[in-house]
Amino acid sequence: MDNYIVSARKYRPSTFQSVVGQKSLTTTLKNAISNNKLAHAYLFCGPRGVGKTSCARIFAKTINCLNPTLEGEACNACESCMAFNEQRSYNIHELDAASNNSVDDIRSLIDQVRIPPAIGKYKVFIIDEVHMLSSAAFNAFLKTLEEPPHHVLFILATTEKHKVLPTILSRCQIYDFSRISIADMVEHIEYVISQEEGVKAEPEALNVIAQKADGGMRDALSIFDQVVSFTNGNITYQAVIDNLNVLDYEYYFRLTDAMLTGNVRPAILILNEILSRGFDGQNIITGLASHFRDLLVCKDESTLVLFEVGASIRERYKEAAKRCPDQLLYKAIEIANGCDLNYRISRNKRLLLELTLIQLCQLSQPSPEDSKKKRLIEPLDGSQPQSGAVSQATPSTKMITPPAAPSPAAAQPQKIEQPPKSPRHSSLSTSIKKLTEEEKAPENQAATTPLKEIQTPFNATDLVKYWDEYAENVEKNVFLKDIMLSCKPELLQDYNFEVAVLNPMQEGELQTDSAQLLTYLRQQLHNNSIQMNIHIVETAAKKLPYSPTEKFEHLLNVNPLLGKLTEEFNLTAD
Repeated sequence: MDNYIVSARKYRPSTFQSVVGQKSLTTTLKNAISNNKLAHAYLFCGPRGVGKTSCARIFAKTINCLNPTLEGEACNACESCMAFNEQRSYNIHELDAASNNSVDDIRSLIDQVRIPPAIGKYKVFIIDEVHMLSSAAFNAFLKTLEEPPHHVLFILATTEKHKVLPTILSRCQIYDFSRISIADMVEHIEYVISQEEGVKAEPEALNVIAQKADGGMRDALSIFDQVVSFTNGNITYQAVIDNLNVLDYEYYFRLTDAMLTGNVRPAILILNEILSRGFDGQNIITGLASHFRDLLVCKDESTLVLFEVGASIRERYKEAAKRCPDQLLYKAIEIANGCDLNYRISRNKRLLLELTLIQLCQLSQPSPEDSKKKRLIEPLDGSQPQSGAVSQATPSTKMITPPAAPSPAAAQPQKIEQPPKSPRHSSLSTSIKKLTEEEKAPENQAATTPLKEIQTPFNATDLVKYWDEYAENVEKNVFLKDIMLSCKPELLQDYNFEVAVLNPMQEGELQTDSAQLLTYLRQQLHNNSIQMNIHIVETAAKKLPYSPTEKFEHLLNVNPLLGKLTEEFNLTAD
């Protein structure tokens, strides 16, 4: 059986030209070599798998090449290049700082620095993962790194530059390697496929591989080898997403269609289908947020460069983006991102996902009419609502002041049913009819035609009369009717009156109906300055029907054997 070499090693760059996605850095290094302006220390930093160590090896081989080309590349024919290619060169030393990070390892390296190269001009020391060196090793390395012999050159490589001491950084030329773009990775994978016999791939499949690699060419080639083994050389889009457990674009488009049409139930069924395939909920919601982001960048040609997918999928995204308004996408991204943030702390994660889909489906629907909310009726004077409808006069007293100007979209008031054909209720019917006509008036008329202030005097008898009249006609709310018939208003100064109730439930019921009640009283008494105070009678509120001791004594009179039971088991009334 032949020795198999993975693609990441087999197709590792051997020249500056073959390095993928780092053209500016390789050009800088080639110019430094051709102009003979080499620094004594370099620091290559960047994400994993972007070519840091490969560039360090190419750079070390090129500066020792005896016959470099006009393009600044190594000739691969001289003794130095052949020794490097056959891994027998004594001019290039690699040190893995992850496993050799002690002071003794650095001292051994310093001892080798003194020996000049046998072939070539420079002795190059490549220290990989240099951030793993201990503080003592860094300090032991400082002096040699600052002033090495003229024949020595150091190349340090790390994925975490922030962990390297500032004293080390100040002694090196720093080169920041960037993530490799999806287009560059796809192009390189296509080159690898062209070198392999019997391997075919769909463009969309290669695009998924490049996205999964997240900017690292080594990861992309490793995933490529995995997919080749899974598909036996015929790489299709469906096979790639099945093997890599990637959610298909089709699900996102179906969820988007459900969101645009406002169909909640199909969206929940699609979510159930995705979850049944074993996908994690957080991956679903993050993918959906990215999908909305992609739709947003597809709406404008200027932002289309931020969208990195294949050509066929790109056209589908463009068509879908035309049907999605910008404001809807803004809100959808915000909702999906909020679900992502709350996913870890949620106890019912599936319910959170379903609630998010419900919110997304409601974005395309017209906002519910404010008439479904509680309406605040306009007072007779048309004044603006006071800040705070309920203000406390005393710790146990609350002042009820209805708000002023309702909008046409405000909620409908609680309608009061009155017996038909009754002269006694004619005035109440007139008031309700007037309220209904005001509801149908245009909003500008309600805002620009305030009524005059009216303060007609009245007495306590009139107040009680209309109070009882209102109570008699509140037939839908029997509890409110009983409260109003049992709790009579007491007239105070400045057209205020006070109502004493027995408990917080009665207080809350009166407060809920206070807007309609005050409007009716103001219309009947022709006074728009009427206000109502509600307070709880403390003695009545705190008095319980029976205490535990009274209940026990009553039961003891009914059944004397209960006393014997309490004595035997040492029970108490509490």
